[in-house]
Amino acid sequence: MAQPVVSLGVALVTAAGNVWYLPALADLRAGADRPDSRRTAAAACLTGWTTLAVIAVLLLWGVPWRPTWVMAAAGATVTVALRIRAAAQHRHETRDITRHWVTLAPGRPQHGRSQHLSRYAVAALLGCGLVATTVTAVVALASASDRGRGWALTAAPTVAVGLPLTVAITYPRTARRRTRSGRARPGQ
Repeated sequence: MAQPVVSLGVALVTAAGNVWYLPALADLRAGADRPDSRRTAAAACLTGWTTLAVIAVLLLWGVPWRPTWVMAAAGATVTVALRIRAAAQHRHETRDITRHWVTLAPGRPQHGRSQHLSRYAVAALLGCGLVATTVTAVVALASASDRGRGWALTAAPTVAVGLPLTVAITYPRTARRRTRSGRARPGQ
């Protein structure tokens, strides 16, 4: 496909993305009125959309594909790094808010029902992924002509999904046992 056509498509997607980058710009302009996590997330959003706009311009000018891909990779890396930082900041802010509310109302529980439901939703998603990868592995093994090494390549996705599922299921139980026996949970 010709670069001007790709440039036009990227420019149209960037223009349509204003529903994300205009509110992000407003969050950044608000300054200290917004929490740090929200401003960092807004910076990540603007970085991603700016990268896409720069790519559209590079493609329109006829810059070769390799520098364009390098620019895309660099922009995506910075965007992901900012988004991860925003998530960490949000988690820290949520802990601070929870700690402040616990001091105001010491008899109330710290964690609500929604957090337990989200744990089950993650476990259900991981379980579905485990079933899907197991079925894929079985079908690939049944149709594989090389029976010597094919099982390792097809079992890898099952292990990659099954291991986090096992940890997600067993860790909350061991943490509850430790808190009931009087030992503190790790990280507290």
